[in-house]
Amino acid sequence: MAKTDGAAVGVTHRGPDPRAERSRAAALTAAQQLLIEDGWAAVTHVAVAARSGVGRTTLYRHWPESAMLIRDVLARSFEVEHCAPTGDLRADLISELQAFRSMLLDSVAERALRVMIERAAADRASAIILEDCHRKGTELIREIVEAAKVRGELSPDLPTDAAIDKLAGPMLFKRLFFNGTFDDGYVTDLADRFLATYALPQVRGTD
Repeated sequence: MAKTDGAAVGVTHRGPDPRAERSRAAALTAAQQLLIEDGWAAVTHVAVAARSGVGRTTLYRHWPESAMLIRDVLARSFEVEHCAPTGDLRADLISELQAFRSMLLDSVAERALRVMIERAAADRASAIILEDCHRKGTELIREIVEAAKVRGELSPDLPTDAAIDKLAGPMLFKRLFFNGTFDDGYVTDLADRFLATYALPQVRGTD
């Protein structure tokens, strides 16, 4: 076949099949509803097919196991808008904590999280999925903390996982245990208290 500028002539590159995308979205919506209404055990290929109208063959092609479907449901439930880091440590922490707050205060995401935490306590497969969601959900704040270490704003000896716990943990605890809410002032204070404790002197402006 003739080529022009390294590209094959006559080859058409097609995007995602719109019908497949619609089926996938319908299945995820149905699975999300089942998870929130009746828990993990309710998310089966049979139940999702019945609610979404998507054939079981299609479901098995996308998600051979129910756990894979639930993993994608959780990823979808926990989606929030993130702002790219600017290099301003305080501003970046506040921005990312605000995104985390938005997720926690979203009723669908919160319910999905509660279901997963309950299930993970007794089921290793669920625990692995929850750990994966946690890892993906904290990627940006991890990046912010690691970059601050490189810039000399946070001690290189500060464990990144511990920093994430200090930043996100209070909101998670307050929401899941006490059904608490938090405004912008709470988020800002959380970031400022973290910096007052863990930022190096030149960042705090003290000797």
